[in-house]
Amino acid sequence: MNRNLWLLAICQGLFLTNNVTFIAINGLVGLNLAPLGWMATLPVMGYVVGGALSTGIVARTQKRFGRKTSFQLGLAVAVASALLCCYAAYSRNFWLLVTATVVAGYYNANAQLYRFAAAELALPAFREKAISLVMAGGLIGAIAGPNLAAGTRTLTTVPFAGAYLALAAVALLAMGLLFFIQFPPLPAKESVSGGRPLSEIMRQPVFIVAAAASALGFGVMNLLMAATPIAMQVCGLPFSDAALVLEWHVIGMFAPGFFTGHLIKRFGTLPIMAVGLMLNVACVLVALTGVELHQFLIALFLLGLGWNFLFTGATTLALTAYRPEEKDKAQGALNFCVFAVLALSSLASGVLVTTQGWTLLNLGSLLPLGLTGVALAWLGLRQRRPQAT
Repeated sequence: MNRNLWLLAICQGLFLTNNVTFIAINGLVGLNLAPLGWMATLPVMGYVVGGALSTGIVARTQKRFGRKTSFQLGLAVAVASALLCCYAAYSRNFWLLVTATVVAGYYNANAQLYRFAAAELALPAFREKAISLVMAGGLIGAIAGPNLAAGTRTLTTVPFAGAYLALAAVALLAMGLLFFIQFPPLPAKESVSGGRPLSEIMRQPVFIVAAAASALGFGVMNLLMAATPIAMQVCGLPFSDAALVLEWHVIGMFAPGFFTGHLIKRFGTLPIMAVGLMLNVACVLVALTGVELHQFLIALFLLGLGWNFLFTGATTLALTAYRPEEKDKAQGALNFCVFAVLALSSLASGVLVTTQGWTLLNLGSLLPLGLTGVALAWLGLRQRRPQAT
């Protein structure tokens, strides 16, 4: 593993610091500012809607300017949007807060490509481990995000405004680190071909399952994670407990990154994804047993573990669905699928947890998990069929 991968892993960690802090505070700030309670998670939804709207722009930027310039542009947007969120909190302007998180989605769409860039910084035989290592960088966010949210909650007279200021500083730090990463150069224009049409790439069973598992797995994770701080507040638990639960959730998301790549290499992509799916189901079962601190903590930790196995596996699977010259449009399409489902789950989390409660929210998440299981079984059967004949 080279220096570029370690630096990219740190940038991933700083990106997750932004995401975890957003998850920890945007729903609560939204709950405080929203005209109606069910709108509380609209700022969370805005972040992923902005990401979905930005995927096409990001794909074109990556193709024209390369990884480094595009990633730096994303971080510049992160600084500006964090400052805009801070101003929205000070002015108590809910719709400005939602707008700011939509703008921040451009950074989200950029940084979601770190995991694909990792595969380009390693030899082909080590792609799984490179993706896994960069994903493991999210451990920085696991520790820094919740503690940043809790530590800056009362930094100013306006609750959580200080957290937005801190996130602007985090993005500036990431910009400095990214300067030292050497990405592969862009291919000469005369050697670039468009490859196959995107519709042809997306019709492949491998692409369909990779996109479905990424989107549905991420959607369920976001559905439950975004609702957790609100659910815990409704249950009378202090914000410090919510920060602790989110910390262990994100540890579960990224700590396995140090060995998930090894497991995929040894046992195969689909079996590891199946394990991730079972861990997500276990999360729901634990969450249905009660609403004490330890139940929230165990459920969200299992949710994080399941997401890591499912998402890292889906990313690895996606690498087999496109050629190098097709990567920008294929990765953009994959991320659009993820962001579209995330947007729906972000809105649903606020609506369901404030109107239907934590129990029904968890029961509803079993449907997308079941669909993911069907997709994995379908691809597994297709891959075995030629061997049987």
